[in-house]
Amino acid sequence: MRHVLKPDEHTQTKTTSTADLPEHSAGIRAGHELFEATEAFAIESVARSWWYVGSTFILMLATLLAAGMAPWWPLQLGLSILAAFLMVRAFITYHDYMHGSILHDSRLAWLLFHLYAAFALTPPRSWRKSHNYHHGHVGKISAASIGAFPIMTTAMWQQATPMERSNYRIQRHPLIVLFSYITIFAYSICLGPLLREPTRYWDSGLALLAHAGLIALLWVWGGFNVAFYVVILPMTIASSLGSYLFFAQHSYKRMHIISPDAWTFYRAALESSSYMRLNRIMQWFTGNIGFHHIHHLNLRIPFYRLPETMAAIPELQTPVITSLAPRDIIDCFKSSLWDESVQRMVTFGEANTKKCD
Repeated sequence: MRHVLKPDEHTQTKTTSTADLPEHSAGIRAGHELFEATEAFAIESVARSWWYVGSTFILMLATLLAAGMAPWWPLQLGLSILAAFLMVRAFITYHDYMHGSILHDSRLAWLLFHLYAAFALTPPRSWRKSHNYHHGHVGKISAASIGAFPIMTTAMWQQATPMERSNYRIQRHPLIVLFSYITIFAYSICLGPLLREPTRYWDSGLALLAHAGLIALLWVWGGFNVAFYVVILPMTIASSLGSYLFFAQHSYKRMHIISPDAWTFYRAALESSSYMRLNRIMQWFTGNIGFHHIHHLNLRIPFYRLPETMAAIPELQTPVITSLAPRDIIDCFKSSLWDESVQRMVTFGEANTKKCD
């Protein structure tokens, strides 16, 4: 039986109540009251879930097969890119399944998603532990990269050793996101946990073997081009896009880090998780993961019900917004440290200038 985290199972420094949140106008729901308002949407339609899961996986597999068999490389390229976006959507369905928000009682879904995990470098044991940790620690300062990108304060940065600063910069560098196929999925999610605890994370080894085996099989069967367009290129694109979405949802210009004595699960969802505004096509390919503040408030809401949740609840309609616009992407990567004195994210340059002052 899969364990599904609920808000009260996350580490909290205080008993969660509306009083833990900043003062709100009369009639505005907050804290647990706001969470309860979302509960009506945390009910899946099994038929709808299967329609979205089935159609996504069929489209993804068909597109990958077409990319491998197409006779003209520009067509292979186009199909491979399309498959990458479908991979992102397939991952969101896996993500929701692992949270228990869709198809959690289905043996067929268990088989499908475990097969998917074995080939997509997302072994359930490692991914579940790191991602659940992330949900319980959003909006907290952490120099360690456990299920998320680390965040230091400017004070921590000024006291850090050159090695600590270098490691922090590397972990948050755009190249880590760009090459996340290797840096995050192959290493952080699979190889790292396997090397640390091989008996516990044996499925990470299985995922690496299955993934490498698939590439080798396609290479032998159809040559490098087939392996490249069916696995290597779409995985590279999908991993980069997925990792950036995750990065931008918790590291952006107007993000708020909550002090330990004021932190609650509910505040972290609304103040430390962004809403990524996307067009309808990208919203479909990304499985509505841009409604991230709502997902963190109630992770049991199926991905396809997130838009209607936001539309129905006024208190969820004024989140901090980011997007895939170049300026927003640059701002996300420049927002590197939390400055407690001004209560905002700052750049490395701003932190260094402050130290000189």
